[in-house]
Amino acid sequence: MAETKRNRIIFLDMMRALAVLMMVEGHTIDTFLSDQYRTFDSTLFSIWFTIRGFTAPIFMFTSGVAFTYLLRSVKEPFFQNPRVQKGFLRFLTLVVIGYLLRYPTFSVLDFSVVTREQWMGFFTVDALHLIGFGLLFILGLSYISEKLKIGDFTIFSIGALFFFGMFNFTETINWANYLPIPFAGYLYHGTGSYFPFFPWAGYVICGGILGSYLAHNPDSFTSTKFSLRLFYIGAGILILSQIIEAAEDIFYGKEEFWTDNFYVITLRLGGIILLNSFMSFVASKLKNIPEFVKQVGRHTLLVYSVHVIILYGSAWVPGLNLIFSRRMDVFSSIVSAIIIVVLMALMVLAIEKIKSNRKNKLAAAEA
Repeated sequence: MAETKRNRIIFLDMMRALAVLMMVEGHTIDTFLSDQYRTFDSTLFSIWFTIRGFTAPIFMFTSGVAFTYLLRSVKEPFFQNPRVQKGFLRFLTLVVIGYLLRYPTFSVLDFSVVTREQWMGFFTVDALHLIGFGLLFILGLSYISEKLKIGDFTIFSIGALFFFGMFNFTETINWANYLPIPFAGYLYHGTGSYFPFFPWAGYVICGGILGSYLAHNPDSFTSTKFSLRLFYIGAGILILSQIIEAAEDIFYGKEEFWTDNFYVITLRLGGIILLNSFMSFVASKLKNIPEFVKQVGRHTLLVYSVHVIILYGSAWVPGLNLIFSRRMDVFSSIVSAIIIVVLMALMVLAIEKIKSNRKNKLAAAEA
């Protein structure tokens, strides 16, 4: 197997840890904060709400970067690349866990008492479903890239633009009239899905562009030049978002055609790339980062799943939202978010400690 020696990309560890902890914090405060404090007259709420709008795209983008970096670091034809099989298994794992977290009944096979609302909740497309399919799309685009002998940048860019650009079209169609709800939920928000393919899969694929670049330029991330390139790209996309907003004002007026599409998409994408620029610059000045950051990055799926169960519950375990849903003031919500984040950190540390003890026992036994 021809695989390049993979250097540990510190800023990716930092991004993965940041993304999942931002997700935990955002979900916690959104679950507990009382409606009376959810006003844009509050500067604090406005800042939090704006930052939260970037959380899911950061999580998706970072997943695409890490996955594609590992995929393209293996210099083998597509079907001989062991990362392809691992990627497909990762897709299945994410989608299955996504559905299990929303399973509608505590009885595994008895659906007789499941209400329509519970079925609709079960078929809601959430972050794990979207990321799983996003990775599958990256696999498909990678195959096309190799088959047509066209660079990843071109193929991935076309793929991302497809999911971004089709959003206005797909959202105008009531897909539930043409497809079963489980499939319609992947195409638009109309069935209650949080993250349908359009436009959200575009963020995962954009992450794939950066991941492919890092795999083909394994030492690039160590230089300040790399950070500056990301900065220029991110700043350029942010400028584009302002041009789009100006076009919206001139041709459509506020709250019209572009508002929830290209303006927001480019604003978020530019911000994400600037954040990667900042993280890569910081990482280039460090020889290493705390092991804990790497550990959190390795356990993003576990942290995500456990905090969702704690907050929202499952078919088998009640969540804290049953007691505290939108009933806390600002201070209590922030303290709760800190507690949940700390609990997730302690869980990761405990798991790593157990793994370390097992390795030591095995080594001692072999000795």
